[in-house]
Amino acid sequence: MRASRSIIALGVLALVAGCSSMPNLNPFKKEDKLAPVKLEELKPGVPARVVWKHSTGKAGAFVFNPALADNSLFVADADGNIERLDAATGKVQWRSKAGVNLTAGVGVAADGKVIAVGGVKGQLLAFDGSGKALWQVQASSEILSAPVVAPNAVIVRTVDNKITAYDIANGKKLWFIQRVTPALTLRNVPGLAIANNNVYVAQPAGRILALALSNGVPRFEVPLSEPRGATELERVSDIGGTPAILEQDLCAVSYQGKVGCLDVNTGVARWTKPASSDVGVGVDQRFVFVSDEKGAVLAFNRDGGASVWKNDKLGNRRLSTPISYGRFVAVGDLEGYVHFLSREDGTMLGRIATDGGAIKAAPLLAGSNVIFQTQNGTVTAIAVE
Repeated sequence: MRASRSIIALGVLALVAGCSSMPNLNPFKKEDKLAPVKLEELKPGVPARVVWKHSTGKAGAFVFNPALADNSLFVADADGNIERLDAATGKVQWRSKAGVNLTAGVGVAADGKVIAVGGVKGQLLAFDGSGKALWQVQASSEILSAPVVAPNAVIVRTVDNKITAYDIANGKKLWFIQRVTPALTLRNVPGLAIANNNVYVAQPAGRILALALSNGVPRFEVPLSEPRGATELERVSDIGGTPAILEQDLCAVSYQGKVGCLDVNTGVARWTKPASSDVGVGVDQRFVFVSDEKGAVLAFNRDGGASVWKNDKLGNRRLSTPISYGRFVAVGDLEGYVHFLSREDGTMLGRIATDGGAIKAAPLLAGSNVIFQTQNGTVTAIAVE
């Protein structure tokens, strides 16, 4: 039976459509094999420095991704706090209370005028750019992924695999579509991405779904990978994290499946390679980066998928989505360290500590800084000279 730290670390695999979670699904794997490797001392290391830090509330059992818009950073926590920070300084511009505990966020419009988060009982809440509540609606089930905010709609995916669009002005339901899910699926944070008047949705069973923003009509639904194995557990092959879009490429990775890039307009595969990750990919002009389930960081050529390098020095450290940052690739781990690898050959060049909490949220770039948010609630802006 093939299972990984992803299942154990996340609580694991969840039965969809209202069934309960199943902890400790992997009694056959020895715990010592899951122990994170000890970090090697690096000398002298790259000159990374903390530009600013800000403490928001803890994420608890959920993952809150910071979002960037209008030179501001939007963050949230499980206790219902939503904050707007100056992206350059970390200074709080406003703080608002959702009035409910949260499970997902933050979604924000490109101009920063509408912010959306998910509540603990499946509520979808919207706020304006000053933190004032706009509207609240009830979704069909729990929301784990950050909503996405399009020019005219807020779109959310719920754990019953229902994708629903709500009018950005008043929360009125515009359209919805629902897809059948396998018997088992990862309880992770499958994301949504907007481009070309479409919303691209990470799906179970290794599939990617593209829907028209205007009416929810499917543009395409294609497999990045096909589930394989003799048991339901072995056949779990969900798309991990949020699909990454750059120019004409739609790139993604699946758990126990493949990494690859598809044509963003047609869904036709440009290339795929074997890989396994539940946290998504990083993409730049030349490479696609993957943090795999064993703690290795891999780079593939974006044009054709040739393997470029692999760094396995961070075994079982439960790595975040990697991000391309200048001449580096940055990635967070379960102890709150941010590691800097050479973008060209994967050599470990340096690291910097945050607050000791796990980094599960996807990092993002804000000007010359790279932003990481820990499960303990520390938002850190880091720069490398």
